[in-house]
Amino acid sequence: MSTTKYLQNLKSDLPASIVVFFVALPLCLGIALASGAPPFAGIIAGIIGGIVVGALSGSQIGVSGPAAGLAAIVLASISELGYETFLAAAVIAGVIQIVFGVVRLGVIGYYFPSSVIKGMLVGIGIIIFTKQIPHFFGLDKDPQGDWMFFQLDGETTFSEIGKIGEFISPGATIIAVISLAILLLWSNVLVKKSKVFHLIQGPLVAVVVGILYYYFTQDNTVYGIANEHLVNVPVPSSMDDFFGQFTFPDFSDLGNFSVWITAFTIALVASLETLLCVEATDKLDPQKRVTPTNRELLAQGTGNVLSSLIGGLPITQVIVRSSANVQSGGRTKMSAIIHGFFLLISVISIPTILNMIPNSVLAAILLIVGYKLANPKTFAAMWKAGWRQFIPFIATVIVLYFNFLAGVGVGLAIGIVFTLYQSFKNSHFLHKKEAEVDNQHKINMTFAEEVTFFNKATILKELDSIPEDTFLEIDVRNTVYLDHDVIEILEDFGTKAKNRNIYIKLYSQRGTVENPDSFIEFFKRKKLQSA
Repeated sequence: MSTTKYLQNLKSDLPASIVVFFVALPLCLGIALASGAPPFAGIIAGIIGGIVVGALSGSQIGVSGPAAGLAAIVLASISELGYETFLAAAVIAGVIQIVFGVVRLGVIGYYFPSSVIKGMLVGIGIIIFTKQIPHFFGLDKDPQGDWMFFQLDGETTFSEIGKIGEFISPGATIIAVISLAILLLWSNVLVKKSKVFHLIQGPLVAVVVGILYYYFTQDNTVYGIANEHLVNVPVPSSMDDFFGQFTFPDFSDLGNFSVWITAFTIALVASLETLLCVEATDKLDPQKRVTPTNRELLAQGTGNVLSSLIGGLPITQVIVRSSANVQSGGRTKMSAIIHGFFLLISVISIPTILNMIPNSVLAAILLIVGYKLANPKTFAAMWKAGWRQFIPFIATVIVLYFNFLAGVGVGLAIGIVFTLYQSFKNSHFLHKKEAEVDNQHKINMTFAEEVTFFNKATILKELDSIPEDTFLEIDVRNTVYLDHDVIEILEDFGTKAKNRNIYIKLYSQRGTVENPDSFIEFFKRKKLQSA
């Protein structure tokens, strides 16, 4: 994308970056606490994830930073190795990720079924929503960023919610309700009234109102907000104190086998989480752009090397920040990059003001993010898509609530079993012919009798390689089984084809259609079996 395009989209990306900044700030601090690392380590990871990974990544709307999914691994590794030696292992992990990108292992991300990815989004949405309920009412014993069902403080997500009545903070609850009202009013009413409300985002207004509420009620013993219910950014007393927060890796213990085990574990888990989030974020993208996964691994590896060299936590692409970016209107990678600069500038220049933000205000913002990810309409849509889509979806949602990777693994296993049950092996799933007819570039794609989600990567690559101003014929007349994931790829391609002046003619068992408005609706009407 050209510099001009980035500048043209700045009016959308700048407000979105502010929202992502306010979402990222407490998560960076909370994940650091959950990982047993210094709070500033989370800020470093957020800054590097925004500026460096954002600049190198091919994802236009993905946002990277410290990952909650790695917190348990990091906590155990720091306890075993010590922080400086752990940082050395994390540097090695970044190098391994770069190697993954060079040998093109990013293609793995294309082999996760759509039902599992949607289940992951919904499951994470439910986790975000339920985890924010205690913070909304002022119960902040469990740090922001601890997404595990079995919490660090010995409670579970459910038991924590059950204790709200014992620890409710009137001041935190009042400003949370006010903030939630502002957010709902902004998104449902005011944005429809004037373009001004698109430029000035509701979350920014809610945060400002929260700071003012704290300032004017801080001496009130009933309605004031105690310090433990506020954001807690480290406040250096001097530049020497600021630079003293950086920690550097100790490479003297590289002969320790545990260092290499830790490095490979972080590299594998971070890469898998990133590829899953890339696939999920691409589905959230209104423009249906496709992130180059090998480039993403290179970007993530570079970010992890730099973050670890100066004391930061490991980085992955993160769905919470990415979805907040999409929901706030972010259109290009500039929103991720700018949010990284906001983190850097704010912790240097205004840490005291940041420490006046109530956690309950940020909880209100994240409640909206969680609800939009776990929208009940998604459950209805997956149910209508058929049992082969719904069962892997709901299994992923349920298991992921208790363990992220286990949820994805269970959903993937069920999806594979269904596919193997449904399909018989056919190696020639796609035949492509190109020709020049009447000075027009013409491509014919003939699908085989059986096309499953295993074929996603190749079909996606073939469609993305089609040049502009092309006449494309898609022939599915002999196709008995067309997987729902492949139909979704065609659906997304239909949107991009209009922008690239690609004319589509679809041949099916029941007739021919030109430039279909919706491939999903078309295949629902036709008696072509799909999952």
